[in-house]
Amino acid sequence: MSNNRYDGSLIPRDGVVSREKAHYGAVISPRSADHSVISVPVRKTVKQKNSTFSNIRTRTLNPHDFDFLVNEPRKCETNSPFLVILISTTHKEFDARQAIRETWGDESTFADIGVVTLFLLGKNTDTVLNEMVEQESQIFHDIVVEDFVDSYHNLTLKTLMGMRWVATYCPKAKYVMKTDSDIFVNMDNLVYKLLKPTTKPRRRYFTGYVINGGPIRDMRSKWYMPRDLYPDSKYPPFCSGTGYVFSADVAELIYKTSLHTRLLHLEDVYVGLCLRKLGIHPFQNSGFNHWKMAYSLCRYRRVVTVHQISPEEMHRVWNDMSSKKHLKC
Repeated sequence: MSNNRYDGSLIPRDGVVSREKAHYGAVISPRSADHSVISVPVRKTVKQKNSTFSNIRTRTLNPHDFDFLVNEPRKCETNSPFLVILISTTHKEFDARQAIRETWGDESTFADIGVVTLFLLGKNTDTVLNEMVEQESQIFHDIVVEDFVDSYHNLTLKTLMGMRWVATYCPKAKYVMKTDSDIFVNMDNLVYKLLKPTTKPRRRYFTGYVINGGPIRDMRSKWYMPRDLYPDSKYPPFCSGTGYVFSADVAELIYKTSLHTRLLHLEDVYVGLCLRKLGIHPFQNSGFNHWKMAYSLCRYRRVVTVHQISPEEMHRVWNDMSSKKHLKC
């Protein structure tokens, strides 16, 4: 559940544990404010048809039949990357995208092993914002857009779009990370300590901050789940959508499973439902933090992800960690 997501634990803010609780231990994680947008020329949208999976025979419950409005189908044509990073973002978050491009998401930093960074978007109701994102994609070639409406309630579609893209255009990748645009990722820990390029790639692997929770029935809650949509009292274990990592084979498995699984608007819960159908159990990893954490060099060296990081903080943290690699904790 990106963008003010349902988190199944207390959130330390600036190193202090909050006592504020919601149902099932859920708390509110406010997103950072909208960032400024880039002013760019306008060009006409060119639609690209999706590739489809021809071996699906049964009638689909959720035919993900959206066209790509912006696509990068050749990203993996010359090399099969070790890691594909899928970042859920919104149209106005240009500053956040640019900060990621210039820090932990810079593909050239890990050119020896191959990292592909992609930003995931739906279609905005504002045509000017769509046109600006189109132009941004012409400059950076790291944006994928499908023609569903970009909204909080369509975050599940955004993630499924990313799964579909990996399965269709980058099937030989080793691993995939899905995260948000306000997350700082410690790439050294992710790549070298968790995924380990020199070892044999895992299969049917899924890890992150595992949450064991249940549906919130309070209609006033952003994470309200009606009984007719999800009658059970507990969710299957799921990883917080702020950041999770999985072997690339799981992308196609989740995408195909989603075609026959009733959609839920809570993205990370929905992925957990697909994993349960597949018999894949997510592994808990304490390095994934779905909360804000006060910066210290030694503390950030121990993590994989940190939540609620502004573009300015992204640069500051990255520069500090990069320039002080020689210092010991």
